[in-house]
Amino acid sequence: MDLLFRTGIDSDEVRARILEVAEEHFRRIGYAKTSVADIASELGMSRANVYRFFPSREAIKESICRRVLNGTVEVAFKIARRSAPPLEKLEELLTAVHHHNKTKLLNDRRMHDLIVTAMRENRLVIKAHTEQMVTILEAIIREGIETGECEVEDPAEAARAVKTAFMPFFHPILIEHCL
Repeated sequence: MDLLFRTGIDSDEVRARILEVAEEHFRRIGYAKTSVADIASELGMSRANVYRFFPSREAIKESICRRVLNGTVEVAFKIARRSAPPLEKLEELLTAVHHHNKTKLLNDRRMHDLIVTAMRENRLVIKAHTEQMVTILEAIIREGIETGECEVEDPAEAARAVKTAFMPFFHPILIEHCL
């Protein structure tokens, strides 16, 4: 039996540890060069046991993408919750997300590439992330309507328009082309 099972660690902890090791490998050698066997070996597990927690290598990739994208969402939520005028928050959010994504490209290239691959493959994790970001933008716009800073009839449509207008500053591939 594998080391992790003999120590009495619960399944959530094992999943978290698998993701931790996978992310470290993705950052160090890249997603394309990391195999489930590499992850299993570092954990003292068999590949079969890794597959007990993740049905495929793609499921591990998807989970790592979600973790990386959640960093961007956390930046946006932090700004959206601030006590500041809505338009100030909107400007700060757009600037911070662009800076966050640009920094990822410059300082964490392998994670940037993982996100680009997920986007090219039209992964659901990317769609969910985009929807989260639009929801945050919409909440700020609604707040702007309530305070009289924004004159918008449809806050959801306005949020989608902001997302589209700022796509060159958010989209990892477009950020690459701008640098």
